[in-house]
Formats: sequence, C-alpha cells, structure tokens
Amino acid sequence: MSDAVRRGKPSKIDALPDEIKKRLDEMLRDSGNSQADILVAVNQLILDAGMDEEATISRSGLSRHAQKTEAIGKQLRETQAATKALVAELGDKPMGETSKLILEMGRTQLFKAMQRQLMNPDEDADIDIGEIKEVMRSTKWLEETAMKVHQREKDIRKAFAEEAAAKVEESAIQAGLTAEGAQLIKNQILGIA
Repeated sequence: MSDAVRRGKPSKIDALPDEIKKRLDEMLRDSGNSQADILVAVNQLILDAGMDEEATISRSGLSRHAQKTEAIGKQLRETQAATKALVAELGDKPMGETSKLILEMGRTQLFKAMQRQLMNPDEDADIDIGEIKEVMRSTKWLEETAMKVHQREKDIRKAFAEEAAAKVEESAIQAGLTAEGAQLIKNQILGIA
C-alpha cells in the first residue's frame, strides 16, 4: 500500500468511540501508566463495548498516537506560555470582554497553526508570527483605549458623587442635622470609611 493511500485512511484510534478515546488520552497523560498497560486496558474497553477483535489497537498504533498526543500537548504548553507572556505585556490591568475574546481567538489561531505545522511538517504551513504580533498589538491598543474610557467613567461617577454629597451635606445642615452627622452622610456617599 502506498503512503499516499494510507494518509487518507483514519487510524483505528480515530475510529474509536469518544468515551474510549477520552479514557485512552487520560491514561496517556498519567505518567504512571506504561504503554503496555494502556494497550491492554484500552483493548479490553473496546471488547467490552461490543466491538470486534479487529477494532483493537496495535502497539505501534498506540505508540504513534502517544507521540502525536505528546507533540500536541507540547505545542499547547508552548502556546499557553506564549499567551501568558503576551498577557503579561498588557500588564495587570483589568481586561474587557472584547479583549479576552480577542486574546482567546489569537491563542486558538496560534494553536491551530502550530498543530497544522506539526501534523504536516512537509507542507508550507508556516506560522505568520508577524500577523499574530499585529493582532496582539491591536489588542493592547484596544485595551488601553478601554482603560481610558473606564477611567473617564470612573472620574465622572466620582465627580457626580462629590456633587451629590455636597448637596446632601448642605440639605442635612439646613434640616437641622449637626455638622458631624452631615459629614458622616457625605462620607458614606463618597465611600469614605
């Protein structure tokens, strides 16, 4: 069988029911399991699910899947590290929902591009780091703008509270409240303990 024909055929592991694939991946993530133990356990799950003997996986098939899973896991860890670095560059400012969404989209696109590169190393599936940087720069600019808007809103609310507190204080004194009582009410409006 030629290599070109084999590439289009899904592996036996890809054809497994989701529950069995999920259990297989869980066992692979647990470093306490040997591949031999995983092979026995997964093949037993296949047979217990009522599938025939031909659906069981081979040692080499499990090994290929384990290598692929580890390579994807490594890429995901690298993507998470890159995302943390980009978020750190934005600082510890609170982020708006739009910025969170854009960052998540950027991380997802980066992961997909890296996965394509990993799964098809012979193809020209280069990752456009420049484009990703531009998206992240734009995200930073959007976040800085959002922070300025947030600060302006905060300043307006503070000014409104100060104006309202002054009017309440004036009204309280006119109504016969002591200066200390009026100041207490004013402080509560302003959030001063």
